[in-house]
Amino acid sequence: MTQNTETEKAALPDPQEIAKTYAEVAQRASKILQGHIQRQVAKGVSPPQDELGLAQAFMDMMAKMLANPYQMAQSQMNLVWDYFSLWQHSTLRFMGMHTPPIATPNKGDKRFKDEQWEEHFLFDFIKQSYLISARHIHDTVSGVKGMDGHTQDKVNFFTRQFIDAMSPSNFAHTNPEVFRETVKSNGQNLLNGFNNLLRDMEDGDGQLRVKMTDTTVFELGKNVATTPGKVVFQNDLFQLLQFTPTTKTQFKRPLLIVPPWINKYYILDLREKNSYIKWALDQGHTVFTMSWVNPDSKLAQKSFEDYVFEGTLVALDKVAEQTGEKEINAAGYCLGGTLLATTAAYLAAKKPKASDPRLASCTFFTTMLDFSYPGELGVFIDEQQISALEKKMSGRGFLEGTEMAGTFNMLRANDLIWSFVVNNYLMGKDPFPFDLLYWNSDSTRMPAAMHSFYLRNMYMENRLKNVGGIMVGDVEIDLRKIKTPAYFISTIEDHIAPWQSTYLGAKLFAGPTKFVLGGSGHIAGIVNPPAANKYGYWTVPTKTLPETADAFFEAAKQTEGSWWNDWQAWLMAQSDESLAARDPVKGKLGVLEDAPGSFVKFRLDQQKKA
Repeated sequence: MTQNTETEKAALPDPQEIAKTYAEVAQRASKILQGHIQRQVAKGVSPPQDELGLAQAFMDMMAKMLANPYQMAQSQMNLVWDYFSLWQHSTLRFMGMHTPPIATPNKGDKRFKDEQWEEHFLFDFIKQSYLISARHIHDTVSGVKGMDGHTQDKVNFFTRQFIDAMSPSNFAHTNPEVFRETVKSNGQNLLNGFNNLLRDMEDGDGQLRVKMTDTTVFELGKNVATTPGKVVFQNDLFQLLQFTPTTKTQFKRPLLIVPPWINKYYILDLREKNSYIKWALDQGHTVFTMSWVNPDSKLAQKSFEDYVFEGTLVALDKVAEQTGEKEINAAGYCLGGTLLATTAAYLAAKKPKASDPRLASCTFFTTMLDFSYPGELGVFIDEQQISALEKKMSGRGFLEGTEMAGTFNMLRANDLIWSFVVNNYLMGKDPFPFDLLYWNSDSTRMPAAMHSFYLRNMYMENRLKNVGGIMVGDVEIDLRKIKTPAYFISTIEDHIAPWQSTYLGAKLFAGPTKFVLGGSGHIAGIVNPPAANKYGYWTVPTKTLPETADAFFEAAKQTEGSWWNDWQAWLMAQSDESLAARDPVKGKLGVLEDAPGSFVKFRLDQQKKA
């Protein structure tokens, strides 16, 4: 080693000292920021608070990043080299020569579907330049060492939000489709888009809520949620719907559907051709569903325990009373499945009398019971964020539905946010009528006590999977006591309830359990009627589930078509008798009103307009 080399090495800062310095800077900056906010509040000014903890997270990331100048230099050199390669590629293209692209969009990236993104020299350069920058930003941020896992996930997630927002497809002058429309219409599209923007601001009471579909086209009971039936019971929390039979005979055991309380039940009854409820009726099931109330401040103290005692347990009692049957098949969707599993564990612990209703089977649609891998929703779960949310809910008694909807939309920002920004504000078009997006925009509130309990005990502390992790009344909930036959259907692209996490929950039960992995995502993979013949599903040939999700997938075999048929065969294999079809009008409970009922028809956006 030469003397100069030793001198240069001695002159280099100690990486540990750099890390310590930047950590101190981050801490001081955080204190200064907090002090500024407190002074503004003292003056009567209330700026938006950093409820997500992003400022501290990104300051931590910068401190760790700058502590490794060698890695930063390497990243910068890689970026420079890619841009040099892009410049060569673009120069050759300009001269009429064909060369392979330096960067290409991921398969299925709809932002760059217009032909001009590839055919036109300038737009191709803009596209590839963005893709190169996006890849380097993502790789640099995700490659920072030394951060805790939650902070890393938070930084990665919101970096992706920034990257998605800066896509050239989101700007008028760099989107070829918008550029053509602007020239063609002499800018009328931008004027129409500005009017659309003002409309959305007015509808959102000053907050921008991007309109996804034309809600005026749809009416519950007319062209969505059209399956005939009756409301046969209601209390403060839910209405119980029984649907009119479509067959002369029905199975002896009725089917009760428990939808998530954060969404409305008619995702399973959008249109006749893709309605799970209509299809189940056609198979011979007596179908009931719970339709949760859209709560206001009067229900602020309704707890998770109340949703068991006044919700699912009451629904089981009323289904039994209406039909005269004591054995009931039940199916829960997402959070509704979590509630159903808790109810099943409660019943298993209480050992009900022979005269009490009992669960003959439980089906779980995309349901998490073990929250070890909550997916990207985990980014929003920590003490700081939940405390801020609880403070916000305490003032009004509930979580506003649009706030939760905005969180879910961020998980797929390009599809559920930016595509509509381009269509509505840059192209100046009205959103296309789409029943699924109509349902998606039909927000529901959540009672403060219930939502706080769920976030803390399920997502943050993951207590449901533990023996006695939560209490319902005087009962310690233990999912391992559930011996009821269970069917779990999850989907391979689910970004809300990752199937690897739902698989962990399926392993908790003591009874016979079948796990099925469907194609597509959280909604499309479930609302997948056999007539569509889409996606397919994976099952294992053994009755015992493999130990891990990876082992399941390695052993699984794919079957074409819809999992609905597989579920029906599974349910019928447990044997069930037939009897004359049950008319809800002739039941013991009486009729309150026609389906879909008044609870589901209450829309928050219409209430505000009124």
